[in-house]
Amino acid sequence: MAKAKYRHALPQTGESMFLADGGIETTLIFHQGVELRSFAAFELLGTEEGRRELSAYFTPYVALARAHGSGLVLESATWRSNPEWGAALGYGAEALDAINAAGIEFLLALRAAEETAAGPIVVSGCVGPRGDGYAPEVSMSADEAEAYHGRQVRVFAEAGADLVTAITMTYPEEGIGVARAARAAGIPAVVSFTVETDGRLRSGHTLAEAIALCDAATEAYPAYYMVNCAHPTHFEDCLAGEAWLERIGGVRANASKMSHAELDEAPELDDGDPAEFGEDYRRLRARLPRLRVLGGCCGTDHRHIGAAGHACHGHARAA
Repeated sequence: MAKAKYRHALPQTGESMFLADGGIETTLIFHQGVELRSFAAFELLGTEEGRRELSAYFTPYVALARAHGSGLVLESATWRSNPEWGAALGYGAEALDAINAAGIEFLLALRAAEETAAGPIVVSGCVGPRGDGYAPEVSMSADEAEAYHGRQVRVFAEAGADLVTAITMTYPEEGIGVARAARAAGIPAVVSFTVETDGRLRSGHTLAEAIALCDAATEAYPAYYMVNCAHPTHFEDCLAGEAWLERIGGVRANASKMSHAELDEAPELDDGDPAEFGEDYRRLRARLPRLRVLGGCCGTDHRHIGAAGHACHGHARAA
């Protein structure tokens, strides 16, 4: 088992701002011209050319973090490398194990080459949903989700990831299952929910309800929660209350204001307005007292993350 650097003291849970990367799949497809089967960026880990494309994707974020004097949280390119998506693309369990380990090893090598004392780089194993991130066809119980995602989480832990992050969770039970699997594997977990244009999960839960359910079922095991794959205007008006807002530590928003259904049908990339995106994050920082990780999702690239970092940097320093 590889020794993780930050597993027992995640630096992004402190007071400093951390950047994260943006929308890996949309950047690879629309900006780098890479063909991805079923949004499966993990296949790039298997070839030298594919790893070069991943390096070209991640490198601008390293430069951004250095320019902003901030830390960086990087997600492995493994959002699709779970059993059912892997099987649909021709990968068996052992092949997925190798790919998932390679995703962490790739980021560990990048960290070894680029990390500085002033800019820690945190490596996260990305756990994607069993179904479609926008319109899941199968809902699991928490126990089923723990069993389904457990093998991938264990591989991440053994490969030396600092934490695992469940990205684009559309209902609480799947997030609970990933958190429980992480606890069993001895690795920190972050759960990131996605919401529709009304600020609710596809399951109908509010963010407050989903976080409360996950905390209650896991003894508050997640280090923090995130929101991803939704534009800030879709959920900022729902950020009311007190204690539960303290549990949101990161946002990876979409560039587009379109709904998930509209994005599914869109023939071209909607990358929004990076400067406006930055101002959206400035407003979120004012509403979320523990927001420390600023990243992006569909349609975002280093321009959006740079704008968010610029808009929030003074706020983060003051905090």
